[in-house]
Amino acid sequence: MRIGFSLPQYGVMAQELGKLADFARQAEELGAGSLWVADRVLAAVNPSVGYGGTDTIPWQMHAALDPFVALSVAAGATERALLGTSALIAPWYPPLLLARSLTGVDVVSGGRLIPGLGTGWSPEEYQGVGVPWKERGARLDECLDVLEAVWTTEPVAQHDGRHYAFPAAHIGPKPVQRPRPPVYLSGFAPASQRRAARRANGILPVAVPVRGSAFDADAVINQPLQQVRRLAEAEGRDPAGIDAILRINPTSESTMPEIADIVLRTADQTDVDHVFVDLVYLADQGVDHWLELLQQTLELKR
Repeated sequence: MRIGFSLPQYGVMAQELGKLADFARQAEELGAGSLWVADRVLAAVNPSVGYGGTDTIPWQMHAALDPFVALSVAAGATERALLGTSALIAPWYPPLLLARSLTGVDVVSGGRLIPGLGTGWSPEEYQGVGVPWKERGARLDECLDVLEAVWTTEPVAQHDGRHYAFPAAHIGPKPVQRPRPPVYLSGFAPASQRRAARRANGILPVAVPVRGSAFDADAVINQPLQQVRRLAEAEGRDPAGIDAILRINPTSESTMPEIADIVLRTADQTDVDHVFVDLVYLADQGVDHWLELLQQTLELKR
């Protein structure tokens, strides 16, 4: 089981760039198998949609370091840990610029990028970046088309899409990973599952520790993954080629044994072999505290 952790990207640590490099380096030395970032541009004071089914957005998300900056710092501070995004909100970005940024991370890290993409949940963030909320699915689909073309062909053919267009062009460098980095998609709605079945290498389910309740690996991992694999087979794809990376989202009340229980049940009851722990709700505790929790999690798993 590969166990990863989020980078200190949010809250007070969003302005402590030097500590981010130290965290990445020490996390890898302690045994972290991957390091992860997310994507935020604003936290609305009065959101129309709150985070995680609530009416608000956690204060930790009031400040967020740019994910590409965080990944670049981590790439320079580490040698082995994979570098993931869970998830970049792909419709916010012109696809050529997103391809350039993702390729850059893959190149400077020596081929360690795991791009996880999604559509997000905040209409106000779409308003802030000037992208219509109702176009998010169509823009993600077109973005996947462009990424595939840029990463796997040379020269890249002319693209005339609904939202973006560019002429036939030489676009380099190419990613280190061949034929391209593995793309993971988030989302749980039927349309998201169908997209993952057609386009993705895997999905990004989420588990939240619940006090007094055992982790239900079937509901969170097995059933969604089996559904996407069935849909992929119907599309003519090999269902075995689709996997999952589980994000564990502890709350500020979660305990280390609860986190370890999810890791162990995932290892025992699913065929998923990669999880990561998102420490965002501990953003006020400092890097040293994060490293302590990271070490405790790895020790409990062992």
